[in-house]
Amino acid sequence: MGTVPVGAAPGEPLPRGWPTPDRSPCHGQHRLADVRHKRELMAETAGSSVETAVTDAFHQEWGRVVATLIAATGDWDLAEECAQDAFTQAVQRWSGDGVPSRPGAWLTTVARNKAVDRLRRRAVEAVKLEQAALRSPVSADGDEDREGAAIPDERLRLIFTCCHPALGIEARVALTLRSLAGLTTAQIGRAFLAPEATMAKRLVRAKHKIQDAGIPFRVPPPHLLPERLGGVLAVLYLLFNEGYSASAGSDLVRLGLTTEALRLARIVAQLMPDEPEVQALLALMLFQDSRRLARVDAHGDLVTLEEQDRALWDRAQISEAQRILSGTPTTLLTGPYQLQAGIAACHAAAQHAAETDWAAIAGLYGRLAEVMPSPVVELNRAVAVAMAEGIEVGLARVEALETSGALGGYHLLPATRADLLRRMGRRSEAAASYRRALELGPSEVERRYLMRRLHELDDSVTAERRVP
Repeated sequence: MGTVPVGAAPGEPLPRGWPTPDRSPCHGQHRLADVRHKRELMAETAGSSVETAVTDAFHQEWGRVVATLIAATGDWDLAEECAQDAFTQAVQRWSGDGVPSRPGAWLTTVARNKAVDRLRRRAVEAVKLEQAALRSPVSADGDEDREGAAIPDERLRLIFTCCHPALGIEARVALTLRSLAGLTTAQIGRAFLAPEATMAKRLVRAKHKIQDAGIPFRVPPPHLLPERLGGVLAVLYLLFNEGYSASAGSDLVRLGLTTEALRLARIVAQLMPDEPEVQALLALMLFQDSRRLARVDAHGDLVTLEEQDRALWDRAQISEAQRILSGTPTTLLTGPYQLQAGIAACHAAAQHAAETDWAAIAGLYGRLAEVMPSPVVELNRAVAVAMAEGIEVGLARVEALETSGALGGYHLLPATRADLLRRMGRRSEAAASYRRALELGPSEVERRYLMRRLHELDDSVTAERRVP
């Protein structure tokens, strides 16, 4: 594909603005400074192997550590605070003692000990202390208790806990992304097109609601799984999406997140083999992940779908995804994940970008817009229409979205408009739209791509002016 340069491309995940956020006000105070303290510590140890080790451990182990502590204590804030303390201590200790062979076990041990110490100091929490001390401890030398290893996946427990129907869909997804993946409140806010302060209040309120209602930290019985399925799938989708197109940092892909999302999706697919949307989400992730190696060049810069070397696509993943979808004809796809997987399948079937069936993709987006109304879906649909029916037709749809204000502040809207204008040869207008997209705070990888396109336009205009 190549019309939308980043993220919103047809066949790519819908990274921002889904589900449609509830803009209602909420109250509370954000207690944690997310990972700002960790980043400050990282700056102090810049250039060292410890910085890399702690950063990697944070990306890979944060959710597991927090999930373990919540299971042991039932206290969300305590779990996050003690996990943060453990990472802080890692910066200090690993500099002198070296990085342990099993960083995750080390961090879990330290965080759990800190939690027990804090509970011990709370006289009114004596019962919790006793319970925490008895729950599957991690040994001091970093070897997890073998019996504890057989307990159902802690992260899956956390997902199902957060996705309790007592919470609104956005709260379910946001709380899980915060606790499971260690995403910052700002990153989660961007996923829902909501201000950071607003999202912080919603997170606090969701945690308090779980605690006040005594919602148990466990996977519900089979007959209760369907009522939580929508939230669980949304969590897995956005978790994969944040890894597939990272909203912050210098890398486009956070491999740990995409791998974890796929792993969890497989578990849910095994739990619910007869749910078409579960199977479709797994297929969608496989289709998207199959393109991972082709999405960046040797310098780590973005390569659009249209320009990718399709020989680098993982054909084994594509075949697996196709097998999952093989029992459902494209015309019978109905759910949002089924339709998105169908779109991704259209791209996977094209050996070359020019062979892409854009008419089919535009049709699938039309049906997706009916079952999952969203301005982000409409933006993707506009691109598919541009490729199928003409750039002018697609541009008209994009400009109608711009006029509506539905995607105000969303950098991919002006980026998409810029790309269509560039294809039409309207260079000055395209350059202005690229500059607008840059002003709206894209990720570092997206910024480099947009700057490259802008420089190409500027060079082209300069060359034209030199022609006598």
